[in-house]
Amino acid sequence: MSSIHPTAKIHPTAIINDDADIAKDVVIGPYTVIGEDVQIGEGTKIGAHCIFEFCTIGKNNLFTGAAYVGMPPQDWSYHGEHTRFVMGDNNVIRESVTFHRGSTATNLTSVGSGCMFMANSHVAHDGRIGNNVILVNCASPAGHVHIDDRATISGLSGIHQFTHIGKLAMLSGGGMVSQDILPYVTAKGNPARPFRLNLVGMRRAGMTREQIQAIKHVYKTLFFKHMLLKDAVAALRAENLPPEAAMMLDFIESSKRGIARPRAIAGIEDSED
Repeated sequence: MSSIHPTAKIHPTAIINDDADIAKDVVIGPYTVIGEDVQIGEGTKIGAHCIFEFCTIGKNNLFTGAAYVGMPPQDWSYHGEHTRFVMGDNNVIRESVTFHRGSTATNLTSVGSGCMFMANSHVAHDGRIGNNVILVNCASPAGHVHIDDRATISGLSGIHQFTHIGKLAMLSGGGMVSQDILPYVTAKGNPARPFRLNLVGMRRAGMTREQIQAIKHVYKTLFFKHMLLKDAVAALRAENLPPEAAMMLDFIESSKRGIARPRAIAGIEDSED
């Protein structure tokens, strides 16, 4: 039996599965389908012509319309296993966004809280999207992509499967990512490479001048001191770096696809205070 809170507002044309769990003050618009194994958290608003299945959605999310949530993965290895998609709270999901559930029973696709997914963006199977992430129109991370907190993925960007995008990184419009993108950098091109630090993003996130200076030092040592990457990491490990800067080294050492590096002709465009 479905559990629908009496304060929920459900349009008469919506179709609600018998096992749905609809919390307090949820709004469900015209011609939306709430399918099998769905839980919708308090205060979430769902517009017209959406489909939800095999998903848990947190509180106070806004789906403006035509979103497809918890759809089967686009993966030939998937054979109908019971997999899931999970979302946190206070996200904004614009028109025609798609979220695919995990590809195996042990995998999960997840989105954190406070994110914005602009029109026609997509999160593929087994993806992990952190908090306060922005995907601009038509941004498309492939399967198993991890995007860390406060990253921004600009419009028409493509991200190769199993790639990792670091915290507060920014991918410029049309960027094609095939290797991991370090925290705090702005990357562009095909293949996407860092070309400066995301100073604006770091300042907006409340980072101190001292933290930003330490991150600049790590970035310059890694890429502009004519050292092998492993030697630069070893040299930086010997320093007393703050945690925000040391995280860049942790990211490199955990990388499975390799780190995207600036082009040889790139200048250090982030040197201003």
